Amino acid sequence: MKVPFDCGQEELTAAGMLCSDDDPCPVYLELSGISAAGKNLALAGNLHGRSATISSLLLMSDDNGITWKEPAARISGAALEQVQLIDPLHGWAAGETQMPLARDPFFLITSDGGASWRREPVTEEGTAGAVQRFWFDSREHAELIVESGRTYSLYESNNGGDSWNIVSNTAQVPRLRRVPVAADMGDYRIVTDSRNHTFSVEKRDGEKWMPIATFPVQVANCGSSPPPTPDEK
Repeated sequence: MKVPFDCGQEELTAAGMLCSDDDPCPVYLELSGISAAGKNLALAGNLHGRSATISSLLLMSDDNGITWKEPAARISGAALEQVQLIDPLHGWAAGETQMPLARDPFFLITSDGGASWRREPVTEEGTAGAVQRFWFDSREHAELIVESGRTYSLYESNNGGDSWNIVSNTAQVPRLRRVPVAADMGDYRIVTDSRNHTFSVEKRDGEKWMPIATFPVQVANCGSSPPPTPDEK
């Protein structure tokens, strides 16, 4: 399954990518987070060039990975780092703006099974840093770590991620207090295949892992000429 990218000049220019037919710009997919609830699967990541982030990317499947769609608009210059579906209806994807530096962490939030997502900032005034980790132990309560240089800020939400209160700033990575021991032992994972240049979504089957979806890493090669229309291909 290939993620579409149309080589829009405005999007490429915003990422500082100067592309030509003689020196085209490859565009790559990065998948960094996966979560599942019932038949729903969510993938978080971004599209990027050789040295610049182009936009965030959120993919959803409601049939155990057979088909995929993009339920949220891509955010220019941003990346999604992690995603969590706590039940078939409620989920969160967290990321930050990455151009020119990591700043303004935010959440995309759904309460209708991923059909729609709304964006909420971690702080109204904005802040430097990138999402290091978050965890919702209920639909309302969560903790979040934002990393900025050598400082780690711990936040807490009691209203489903609509707003966040800072708990501490430390030089050491704080611990998320309510994360279960088995939180990192899910039944799904993302693996990379350097030989085939793909990301593979796999599901645990006993002691084995079975691939259920594969995504090419390179999604486009953009030059100065517009890509051909379907009739021209």
